[in-house]
Amino acid sequence: MGFGFLKNYIKGDKYLWAFIVLLAIFSFLPVYSASSNLVYTVGAGSVFSHMGKHAAFLIIGMIIIVALQRVDYKYFGGIALLGLPVIFVLLIVTLLQGTTIEGANAARWLKLPGTSITIQTSTFASMVLLVYIARYLTKIRNKDVTLGQSFFPLFFPMFVIIGLIFPANGSTAVILFVMCMVLLFIGGYPIKYLLGIFGFGVLAGGAFIFIALNFADIIPNSRVHTWKSRIENFSKDDGIESYQVAHAKAAINRGGVSGVGPGKSVFKQTLPQSSSDFIFAIVVEEYGIMGSMFLIFLFLMILFRMMVIATKIHTFFGTLLVFAVGLPIIFQAFINMGVAVNLFPVTGQPLPMISYGGTALWVVCIAFGVVLSVSRAIKSQEEIDLEVKRNAPEVIEDIA
Repeated sequence: MGFGFLKNYIKGDKYLWAFIVLLAIFSFLPVYSASSNLVYTVGAGSVFSHMGKHAAFLIIGMIIIVALQRVDYKYFGGIALLGLPVIFVLLIVTLLQGTTIEGANAARWLKLPGTSITIQTSTFASMVLLVYIARYLTKIRNKDVTLGQSFFPLFFPMFVIIGLIFPANGSTAVILFVMCMVLLFIGGYPIKYLLGIFGFGVLAGGAFIFIALNFADIIPNSRVHTWKSRIENFSKDDGIESYQVAHAKAAINRGGVSGVGPGKSVFKQTLPQSSSDFIFAIVVEEYGIMGSMFLIFLFLMILFRMMVIATKIHTFFGTLLVFAVGLPIIFQAFINMGVAVNLFPVTGQPLPMISYGGTALWVVCIAFGVVLSVSRAIKSQEEIDLEVKRNAPEVIEDIA
């Protein structure tokens, strides 16, 4: 009876659902341990109150997944089209408003009026932009499109959105730019144009950094100096590593093969952002290489199921949609892990579904819901052939 009850709510790819649930359950282990640091940094609450908050975030996230998996995935293209101007306005408001977190400029958060809730608008903007690009690529499929024809409908909004994110959240902007390039490549956009767009993006980013470093009055409150410091600390072999990286490496070294055990982390008390940006270091410290390998396995299996769904869905838009919302999750996860083990400079990217927080977790759940929605629409070859006989072939590729 219990499994029958679940079948009413769990739709789409059952394997992907299983890995999502395992990831959600696993998240309680490091969040429980790191919550003691949250009590200190936030200055309120208890370990169990923060655990309860994380559970509430996850429950809402699961509701989001259940709701979105029932939506016809073809509507998401139209939603992204309508959402693009909304995201544009929100990013401008966020950039102008800004907030200060622990004394540092963090103009990436938007505080909802009349509440204490803050949202990171760049995470929503990234998803909307990538889905919009997937929609555009579907519309121009099998058409000869020039760079000039694509400028206003495609590249202009792309660079505007990325440009609004870049000043306050450089790592997210860079990741989004790379994801856009990857999606355009997968979607078959001419490589000769992509190379030019990539070069323009690099030059534009370089120009912004140069101006911010040498003419600070023109671009006040930018985080360019923070980026420069992080890269310098990372690239100097004989330099003094940042406090965060040094403690993260020490935590990983202490964990060894099997870890020190649940809740026994020492560095959760001294490592800043141990509940979010550096939570992977706490995972390794307490659960060792074995625990971290299990977490990596879950993300790889989620990637594998996404690839299966993307190849089985019978529409071009469905394939691109899975890549648009799915690949950033995996990309972000391995960047977060890479920072913790000192493979990359500090980026401030959370670990999807594992790090403590609401906005980033909900965006990941939205992505999972969209992918599951696509998986629900997968048809057998016999069903596709029958549909083609009954309807015009172009119906197969129609999107909202």
